[in-house]
Amino acid sequence: MAQDLSRLPTALYTQQQVREAELLAVAQGEVTLYELVERAGYAAFQYLAKHIATEHNTESTPLLMLVGSGNNGADALVCARLALEAGNVVSVILTKTTGSVEYERALTAYVNQGGLTQEIDINVISEAEIIVDGLLGTGVRGEVRDDIAQLIKAVNQSSAWVLSLDLPSGINPDTGAVANVAVMADVTLCFGGIKQGLLTSKARHHSGFIEFAELGLTPFFTQSSVQRVGREILKDYFAARARDSHKGQSGKVTVIGGDFGMAGAIRLASEACLRAGAGLVTVISRPEHQLTVNVSRPELMFWGCDLVDMEVYLRLGWAQVIVLGPGLGKHDWGYNLFKAAGLSDKPCVLDADALNLLSHEPRCQNNWVLTPHPGEAARLLGCSVAEIEQDRFAAARAIQQKYGGVVLLKGAGTVIYDGKTMVVAPVGNPGLASGGCGDVLSGIIGALMAQGMDNMQATIVAVVVHGSAADLAAAHGERGMLASDLMPFIRQLVNSDLL
Repeated sequence: MAQDLSRLPTALYTQQQVREAELLAVAQGEVTLYELVERAGYAAFQYLAKHIATEHNTESTPLLMLVGSGNNGADALVCARLALEAGNVVSVILTKTTGSVEYERALTAYVNQGGLTQEIDINVISEAEIIVDGLLGTGVRGEVRDDIAQLIKAVNQSSAWVLSLDLPSGINPDTGAVANVAVMADVTLCFGGIKQGLLTSKARHHSGFIEFAELGLTPFFTQSSVQRVGREILKDYFAARARDSHKGQSGKVTVIGGDFGMAGAIRLASEACLRAGAGLVTVISRPEHQLTVNVSRPELMFWGCDLVDMEVYLRLGWAQVIVLGPGLGKHDWGYNLFKAAGLSDKPCVLDADALNLLSHEPRCQNNWVLTPHPGEAARLLGCSVAEIEQDRFAAARAIQQKYGGVVLLKGAGTVIYDGKTMVVAPVGNPGLASGGCGDVLSGIIGALMAQGMDNMQATIVAVVVHGSAADLAAAHGERGMLASDLMPFIRQLVNSDLL
């Protein structure tokens, strides 16, 4: 089930920004570092107590705290002390007996409360019912060392309910990447500021439900360079249409693609364009595909193209926006249409094979939207998919710097960047891992651009509509979801009175 993240702050931060906010708060005399540890530990205990009361209804449920030697471990020790005071059965496994000043102070307070610690024992982890992960926190860089990695693997193999403090151990706070291993949390309780990595890449799989404890740091943050968006933004973009509206005022889009064997891609993109509100949509595709496109969607205009002729250029000139790429192919037919569209000065959405063709003939253009998945992004940058996924924020910046325009890097926690603003959209679900879903997204973007949104707005809103439609469609299950299942929900989401 997708989590509603609208309760979380929209501003996202790097680990360094959070640390700077902490130090500024300390420098201004508002708090000490140990007081921040106490606040974090108390927030963790409160959440833990609520979970126990709701799910276990007994304080006798044993709690296992896995404690690293940094301030993340100190947070866990404060939580352990408070749980002990409340009458819970608490076990603490320490990875080290010495650590930061805050860690040692929290450990002393826990021991003075009568708390006991024990050496690392994998069997204890495998038998635990509730585990609090306070191993690594935001300090992880590179691969997790072997002894901690073994603990994390034991946690993931257990059947315990897992609460990770600040972020799951092993997750990079700035990128969401996993070097070698990371805790699979049921809930991640993030402290101070939401770390930008939590909402993209592998962190989307490892974080479980994300909760937030502010700790009083909000006034001390510098301006965030990354923002979160979600379904809550849609109400601001879809005002009711004027009663005297007509199709010519609702946007004209030409969608180009569908080489042999790929009629479905162009069909899905063009219908999504209509469902997202475009008034008129023309399809340029292989003549053989007209029946496929029009038999169940006669509202689409169609031009069968074997060769790029004057009629193709007329339909490019007619459009306000061009969507290029769904099912385009990389053979001469698709390449010639790619070159023809490149001669137009119209705003353009590039997807699929249009991106692959662009990677062979790179150019920079400011009025287009590029929509690569990680594989296409790797080709655009001449690197590996692993390098893209290692830092999706850096990849989006690099693509935008090289090619211009708005870059939409698809994946778990879609990243959008226009050279100034970075946005993360943690919407959608694994049901979108199905052929044609990307074509649908391109059609939505084109429709919103044609209806007057600027390229960045249209891209952000389209990603949210697309992901939210998938979340609604997932009511019947993620596995087996089809791209065409999104269509009725797209229509619902672009009408503000139905939100």
